[in-house]
Amino acid sequence: MKISSNQLFPLILLTLLAGLTFLLQNAVDHENPINNGKLRHDPDAIAEDFEIRRFSESGQLKYRLQAPYLVHFPDDDSSELRQPRLLTLRDNGEPLELRAHNARASSNGETVYLWGEVTATRPGSPGQPGTVARMPDLTVQPDLGIGFTASPVRIDQGSSWLQGTGMRLDNNAATFTLLSQVQGSHIRQRDSQ
Repeated sequence: MKISSNQLFPLILLTLLAGLTFLLQNAVDHENPINNGKLRHDPDAIAEDFEIRRFSESGQLKYRLQAPYLVHFPDDDSSELRQPRLLTLRDNGEPLELRAHNARASSNGETVYLWGEVTATRPGSPGQPGTVARMPDLTVQPDLGIGFTASPVRIDQGSSWLQGTGMRLDNNAATFTLLSQVQGSHIRQRDSQ
């Protein structure tokens, strides 16, 4: 059987049209991805005036997280908070209170990133003034009782002060450790008689 060029031309044209149709359909499909919400960072829940408490295995309160406003995002199971207050407790010691303008908590609250005029306050004891540390941001792992920042920090205790860049906070040992460029002034407290 002999195929002439008159018979081959329509077959080539149909094959070319089918290929172009496939390419155009593929291009259109890539421009309009499926919007089922899995790739978006949209909130699925909002809470006002909430409080979360975490307890140790022995039933002792480890920490309490409060905020007037929380938004939860299902894509990464994170939450954003306004005006958060995190009170962490430790055995036989004074509590540490963390406050900020904003916070972002990871899934299960394992890591809390605080930002916007962050303060860490430990109350004083008789004869010992309280301690206040101020920084622009702080990352906290409340279950471990630790926190850290690479930002500038100022720590005040009564009339004494320290400032530096970078800090490690260990609530278990009740310590603030400045990492670099440390300066300060220590003024001895007078004994009251």
